[in-house]
Amino acid sequence: MAALPPFHVAVAPVTAAELGASWHQGCPVGPAQLRTVHVSFVGFDGRAHAGAIVVHRDVAGEATTIFRRLYAARFPIRRMEPIAKYGGSDRRSMAADNTSGFNCRYAVGAGPRRWSAHAYGQAIDVNTIENPYVQGQDVSPSAGRAYLDRSRYRRGMAVAGGTLVRAFASVGWRWGGRWAGTPDYQHFSRTGG
Repeated sequence: MAALPPFHVAVAPVTAAELGASWHQGCPVGPAQLRTVHVSFVGFDGRAHAGAIVVHRDVAGEATTIFRRLYAARFPIRRMEPIAKYGGSDRRSMAADNTSGFNCRYAVGAGPRRWSAHAYGQAIDVNTIENPYVQGQDVSPSAGRAYLDRSRYRRGMAVAGGTLVRAFASVGWRWGGRWAGTPDYQHFSRTGG
């Protein structure tokens, strides 16, 4: 196995223009509270790649720690681009198997309408196809149906006790794959929501 180049990280402010359709007036946080974290990640090809993810400034250090651990463990990530590249569309980002953070949107699921943890920049979705969100018969993204059998591990999957879940747990983040009835295998958040 070839050696990887050293892990790289750079944290930068983000503007409303850079956030595009992923942010609008009325969102619970503004651009000044967000940061773009540019990090190295290992792709499914085993090579180092450069990615970017938008998170709240208060969790930029935690995100750095998480992705540094994943890089060192060579955990594969398909792609990592701000959701603005997908016009703020969670569905388009998930269909592209994109790892993303901030997106000013409401939570999916039952109950009263409320902001998602993504709207605060305090949630990250990883490898969305390998780790789908399951709500009854609805699987998002639909290509994630191939990964519903969680007992058969394949690269890039989040599993209890696995590399991905441990990396997030190391900074106190919780995994949506443990949600009873509606597991969200891709979802990690600081708040557990």
